Amino acid sequence: MDATAILIWIVIGVVAGWLASVVVGGGGLVRYLITGLIGAFVGGFLFRIAGIDMNLGNPYVTEVVVAAIGAIVVVLIARLLAR
Repeated sequence: MDATAILIWIVIGVVAGWLASVVVGGGGLVRYLITGLIGAFVGGFLFRIAGIDMNLGNPYVTEVVVAAIGAIVVVLIARLLAR
């Protein structure tokens, strides 16, 4: 994995984390990055298990949407466990 790929992952993670925070609230740059990166794995896993193949026309947009959905799931589960 080269530096460009890592930078793209970071940007996708931050954007996905920010989108998740817009939906469920809270956040900061570090939290956006962490929830976005974890959300990318969770979203990819959930979409693969469900057999959903998203194609929004641009692979980066698709990755951000999948990661944001995964980040929303991660945040909601974390809030449920924290109660």
